[in-house]
Amino acid sequence: MATVNLGFENNLWEMADKLRGNIEASEYKHVVLGLIFLKYISDAFEERYNELVAEGDGFEEDIDAYTEENIFFVPREARWDYIKSNAKQPTIGQIIDEAMMAIEKENASLKGVLPKNYARPEIDKTKLGELIDLFSFKVGDKEARAKDVLGRVYEYFLGQFGSSEGEFYTPPSIVKLLVEMIEPYKGRVYDPCCGSGGMFVQSQRFVEEHSGRKDDIHIFGQEYTATTWRLCKMNLAIRGIDGNLGERDADTFSNDLHKMLKADYILANPPFNIKDWGANRLVDDVRWKYGMPPVGNANYAWIQHIISKLSPNGVAGFVMANGAMSTNTTSEAEIRKNIIEAGLVDCIITLPPNLFYNVT
Repeated sequence: MATVNLGFENNLWEMADKLRGNIEASEYKHVVLGLIFLKYISDAFEERYNELVAEGDGFEEDIDAYTEENIFFVPREARWDYIKSNAKQPTIGQIIDEAMMAIEKENASLKGVLPKNYARPEIDKTKLGELIDLFSFKVGDKEARAKDVLGRVYEYFLGQFGSSEGEFYTPPSIVKLLVEMIEPYKGRVYDPCCGSGGMFVQSQRFVEEHSGRKDDIHIFGQEYTATTWRLCKMNLAIRGIDGNLGERDADTFSNDLHKMLKADYILANPPFNIKDWGANRLVDDVRWKYGMPPVGNANYAWIQHIISKLSPNGVAGFVMANGAMSTNTTSEAEIRKNIIEAGLVDCIITLPPNLFYNVT
């Protein structure tokens, strides 16, 4: 089997095409992502399983032999070869849901995280089986595990099939730039709009590449969208990253899940230019130290939220729409002036165009 590479978008388009006519285009990503995750952990399990069989000590069904290698144990009824062999069955939706439940039962860190709605009538089971057959590439072996596969797939589906207002997955090149700039060696790392968790994954890589330990950093995040929150939980779980994402999804402005947190490092790509962000309910919020953000744009609400979360020696790196640097609305210009005069800005980097899917 070929390992997924930079040209895998064609496979994803074909997968999405299988779902046309049954469900909304914005739902494609959620159907495919659950299967991608199932394939991902099954690939990793299969690779470890074959290693254990080759060793000949009879540990191939021993859960500890997998957890000690940071690999999820996959019960027989959830393994990809079993799923694929039943792809043509009319009960394939139920089989996938039961597989997700079986995995959660054996892996406590995934409890309540995996999607379990493949048996719903809206999904054509013949097309679902054909979708499963399209997974001819590896996504979870050692070579593929070094890449942010879940994040890259999420980027594709978010860009092609229904991103919400201003929301875009942060490309790995930008994440790496931010991480290399603020150098999160040790301490608390926070992302107030953490998406699929790419900032956390890259922070862990940075620590390990500089001879540190991954438990030198402590992860805190929050995400507004329920399906994306679950995706982030999956993404961190795959890599053995213990992150505090709160009990569930929540709005960072109106329901801050980490009220007492003061972070040493903040990495973020907030959704751009959000119009309806609940400003009227937050007029006297303590976070607006440098001025009340405008009702019709959340950019400077995000910036001030980030500032409010920094520890005394904390540092933040975040992505903003170009317009945030030049807007001349009275309130935004005043906030920008106050932040600059307070000496809080070290540098601003203008990024080249076409880094995001469908965004110039």
